[in-house]
Amino acid sequence: MDNQKMTNTRKEVLGIPAPERAYDSKYYDKNCPFTGGLAVKKELLTGRVVKKDTNKSATIEWFSSHYVPKYERFELRKSRLRVHNPPCLDAQIGQSVLVAKSRPISKTKHHVIIQVLEGGKVEHHFGAEEPGKKIVKSSHSVHDVTKGTKKETADENGEEE
Repeated sequence: MDNQKMTNTRKEVLGIPAPERAYDSKYYDKNCPFTGGLAVKKELLTGRVVKKDTNKSATIEWFSSHYVPKYERFELRKSRLRVHNPPCLDAQIGQSVLVAKSRPISKTKHHVIIQVLEGGKVEHHFGAEEPGKKIVKSSHSVHDVTKGTKKETADENGEEE
């Protein structure tokens, strides 16, 4: 049985190599493009995992900028998508992932995660260093609202105030 599932594992999907855990029989999933028979299309999306469920589902989101002609500025628009999270990949909250379109898996899931991107931080938080971190800057000090710390900054002449 172990050997049979190993031979059915695809070595790559859309040029993306299978993860190491795909060759282990305990990570078998019929809706996985590597271990199961799920066919994926070439329509790819990238996003960040914001919610993870126990039933092999996840929610990803990404941001896109949209030009507003009236104000001559750009606005950020957020998009969310329910995806299948195979156990051989098991993407965690905060990781950037590559998602491919597939047949409908459930009422709301039509995409599956095929790769967890390495070091994929998505920059979209208007200068904040980490998601959910708010930084207030003044001319003389920087105040980190989340930690409640205050750092003094140097003046233009190189002196501290």
